[in-house]
Amino acid sequence: MKLAIGTVQFGLSYGVSNIGGQVHIDEATRILKLASGHGIDTLDTASAYGSSEDVLGAIGVDQWRVISKIPPLPQGVSDVRNWVLDQVKRSMDRLRLKSLDAVMLHKPSDLLGSHQHSYLSAFSFIKAQGLAGAIGYSVYSPNELLELCKIQWPDIVQVPFNIFDQRVKNSGWLDRLNQRGTRVHVRSVFLQGLLLMPAQTRPPWFSRWNDLLTRWDQVSVDSGLSPTVLALNFALNEQGIEKVVVGVESQEQLAQLLGTQTIQIGAALAELACEDANLIEPYRWKLQ
Repeated sequence: MKLAIGTVQFGLSYGVSNIGGQVHIDEATRILKLASGHGIDTLDTASAYGSSEDVLGAIGVDQWRVISKIPPLPQGVSDVRNWVLDQVKRSMDRLRLKSLDAVMLHKPSDLLGSHQHSYLSAFSFIKAQGLAGAIGYSVYSPNELLELCKIQWPDIVQVPFNIFDQRVKNSGWLDRLNQRGTRVHVRSVFLQGLLLMPAQTRPPWFSRWNDLLTRWDQVSVDSGLSPTVLALNFALNEQGIEKVVVGVESQEQLAQLLGTQTIQIGAALAELACEDANLIEPYRWKLQ
C-alpha cells in the first residue's frame, strides 16, 4: 500500500479547499481505523501541526509506522544537540511511542548553519539509541537537497510532487535518491486541494495561471476521469516513490481515495509541469 496518512488536519485547519476545519478526534479515530483496515501503515505528523501528535497519542498509534519532524531551531538555543534530542523525545511522549519510524528536519536549512556538528551528533544518537530508524529532510524544493546531501545523505526525504510540481523527477533527484537507497515520500499530490477545485471556486490569486488550470480541467474532461483519480494516480504510478502522503478531513474522503481506480497515466499530465514557484509552493500563495 503506497498511501500514507498526513495528519496536519488532525491538529490544524489546513488547505485551500478545507471547509470543515480541524478534524475532530472521533473522526480522526474513524479515519485511522478505515486506513488500517485497507493496509495503510504509515502516518506523517510534526510538532508544528498543532495538536496532531497529541490527538494521535490519545487515539493510540503504536501499531503504526509514525514519521515526525523536528521544528525550526528557535533563536537563542545554546545547546542545540540536546534541544534536538528533546524535540524528538517530546514528540514521542505526545505520540505515546517508544520509537519513531523516521525523523525529518522540518526546516533543513538549520543543518547548513553553524550548528551542523550538533545536529549530526544528535542524529547519530537518535539512530544509535533506536529512537528512530531513519533520519532525513522535508523540503519545499529538490534544489535544497544539493547542499544538504553534501553534509549527510538522508535515509528518507519528503518532497512535493504533483501534476504541476514535477521538479523532483525532472531534476533527476528522484533517480539519484533511488540509486542511493533513500526512501522518497511525496506530499501535496492535490496541491493543497487546488487540483480538485472547480474553476468557479478557485480564489482570485490563481487567475494568472488560468491557461494552465484550463488545460488541467480539459484533461479531466477529455479522459472522463475525475481530478482526484488523475492526480492520485499520477503520484502512485511513479515507481521511485515509496509513499504518497495524503491528508483527509473525513472517513468519507478516505473511502473515496481508497475506492479510486488504478489507471496508467499518459503523457498529457507530464506536459503540465510548471516551474513557477508562486503556484507550486503554497506558502507563497496570497489568498487574502
